[in-house]
Amino acid sequence: MAKDKKLISVVTPCFNEEANVREIYARVKSVFASVTGYRYEQIFIDNASTDNTVSLLKEIADADKNVKIIVNARNFGHIRSPYYGLLQARGDAVISIASDLQDSPAMITDFLKKWEEGFKIVIAVKHKSRENPLLFALRRFYYKLVKMISETEQVGNFTGFGLYDRKVIEILRQFDDPYPYFRGIIAEIGFPRAEIEFVQPRRLKGRSSNNFYSLYDLAMLGFVNYSKVPLRLAAFIGGVFSIICFLLGVVYLVYKLVYWQRFQLGIAPVVIGVFFSFSVMLAFIGIIGEYIGAIYTQVKNRPLVIEKERINFED
Repeated sequence: MAKDKKLISVVTPCFNEEANVREIYARVKSVFASVTGYRYEQIFIDNASTDNTVSLLKEIADADKNVKIIVNARNFGHIRSPYYGLLQARGDAVISIASDLQDSPAMITDFLKKWEEGFKIVIAVKHKSRENPLLFALRRFYYKLVKMISETEQVGNFTGFGLYDRKVIEILRQFDDPYPYFRGIIAEIGFPRAEIEFVQPRRLKGRSSNNFYSLYDLAMLGFVNYSKVPLRLAAFIGGVFSIICFLLGVVYLVYKLVYWQRFQLGIAPVVIGVFFSFSVMLAFIGIIGEYIGAIYTQVKNRPLVIEKERINFED
């Protein structure tokens, strides 16, 4: 009987993906048509798209009741909306997959095999990418840096694409975090995980909604949530610079006293020193501001997402 089969929830966040939602739906459906012993639901959580994405999703959901839709009241960002979608899944296992087809639905069968072997977390790690080489190199550098300074072991080149057992989802529901860093939380949970390497393809259709600010936001979230190193580095460098400036001041004073008539300080060292000092101070004030901003977000404790409507969900 169908009810005896394990339920797999596939969560697909989307924003202005009218060029891709039909294709990602068709590929996921094809995967589950080729495997036995499972039934599935695909949950699209739309972040208030301004194109025809929602209309297309409603057409798909009208024809296939396995497809469920959550439409957000507004755009709640690329961090909160996908996380909220995971919490709405009711499957024995939950798969997070992007709607832009850079996460291959064909890997779902590999995830299920590892899950059946006993792994509660199965993640995809992109060891290569066909995206811009410079951008991929910057991403790899960031992941290495986060792993190096983090208080919790982090996973390099992991974007969230993977399978999570129901027990993991129940743990996620216990996190009272209005702005969660999902990749870090998965590493923090600590369950043994299976890692499957893949080559990330280029985006075939449409344009990514990610921009410099959204990528910077995600990067700083990883630093702030899982490391105090930037704060301690600010204190350490500030102390070192203070000692250096004091010693330089003593040297200049002694030199001036010894060579009173011949030694001219000049304006250039003063100007350079002042500008350098201010730039260092502003950088560290910015770091402190990031931590204060994270605290401010936590204190507000607002909901992850406010829904506008749901389609095909049971009461």
